Amino acid sequence: MESLLLILPAAFALLALFVPKSGVKVFSILASIVVFGVLAFVFANYNATAGEMKYIVNQGFLGKITLQFGYDAISLIMIGLTTALVPLILISNFKSEIADNRTFVSMFFFMQFGLIGVFLALDAVFFYVFWEITLIPIFIIAYLFGAPERKAALTKFFIYTFVGSLAMLASIFALGSLAESFGYEKLAALVLDKTVATWMMLGFFLAFAIKMPIFPFHTWQPSTYSKSPMAGTMLLSGLMLKMALYGIIRWILPLFPEAITCKCTVEWIVILCTISVLYAAVIAIMQKDMKRLFAYASMSHVGLIAAGIFTATNDALSGSVLQMINHGFVAIGLFLAVEIIERRTNSRQLNELGGFAKQAPKFAFWFAVLAFASVSVPFTSGFIGEFLLIKSVYDFQWILGVLIGTSVILGAVYTFRAYQMSMYGPSTNESFTDLHWSEIIVLIIIIGVVVVLGIFPQAIIGYVQPSIEALLAHIK
Repeated sequence: MESLLLILPAAFALLALFVPKSGVKVFSILASIVVFGVLAFVFANYNATAGEMKYIVNQGFLGKITLQFGYDAISLIMIGLTTALVPLILISNFKSEIADNRTFVSMFFFMQFGLIGVFLALDAVFFYVFWEITLIPIFIIAYLFGAPERKAALTKFFIYTFVGSLAMLASIFALGSLAESFGYEKLAALVLDKTVATWMMLGFFLAFAIKMPIFPFHTWQPSTYSKSPMAGTMLLSGLMLKMALYGIIRWILPLFPEAITCKCTVEWIVILCTISVLYAAVIAIMQKDMKRLFAYASMSHVGLIAAGIFTATNDALSGSVLQMINHGFVAIGLFLAVEIIERRTNSRQLNELGGFAKQAPKFAFWFAVLAFASVSVPFTSGFIGEFLLIKSVYDFQWILGVLIGTSVILGAVYTFRAYQMSMYGPSTNESFTDLHWSEIIVLIIIIGVVVVLGIFPQAIIGYVQPSIEALLAHIK
């Protein structure tokens, strides 16, 4: 049954090319729900209390390359996030013209195939292959359906990610030369010299730092986010960057404990993440384009998650998983709010917006709830996640903890500035219509998940705890 998690998205990507145009929307939504249903079945039948890795397949393939695919609780949470957000993104784009495009839907499922492959791969070479696969559909979606001036942004995006991927590939082959195979357990069993481990870790880190992104590897992100179609931006922010965060947990921490336990090495990475958090938050406050504002906001939030993960504590890893879920849902909700405004006004410039709360009270209400969720008020999933992450950074280095904690204040400034400038003041568009049913469904689901996990965070934290403890035991 687990193998269907890979087979179905690949099959749907192919089938989408032959579906009649009139049925593409319905096909895409129903197919994505089917994949989510398979995940729910696998989720229900996995015993997370043992914290063990369950292999779907584990056998030799080609030389040192092995066919190893499997999952633990952390992997399942990431796959769950992927399979939950894909139908939400498709529904949120229901009124968009590209929703009827066969190529768009095909690439969407191809992207889901690559993402799930990343979360299931337990051979380093196959992890790299699926990592690269995800680049193809998002590039095609952005190239075919993005803004007219997208080519320069996509060129920069490709160059950055390609260089990072080569660095990771070099580290993978270096590790493979020292181990019996590229299998996860064999690589994790290696005992490395601290200097060697640090250099190999940096190869992985460069690829992950670019994909998240964090300062100073971020310059591709704002332009790529703003020039991509909204569905592409949602994929990039809601899902694609989670591969990098997951990669730190799954590959960097257990493969390079010699480097992770060296505080001098980790301290520089946490400093870099802290700079990223504050830099992106300050730049977000200065933005006039609403989409670029939330692009920088996404970068700031992700920097906090990455900083917490590298402290390698139980609280940090629990908080990071919870915050990845929160970020995925909230980011899609915020970019949907931007899409709603742009679709009705043909503008994203804050100085050209205003007064929409009177004409669209439903939209104003749900956008306000999203704004509060984004700044992690109590009773939202972000509150617990951010608290655990900031606490972990503070325990690691109190000065960095204080600095990174100011992101909560900065986040409130740029988020409510965007809300106030777009929702209040003189009306700039008298024909602004309220929410469509598809938009209401997506916003209700997003807020529902965020609130439920804010009240019952233990549902996630307790589920991943055994897997996190097993991982930390290996590091120690």
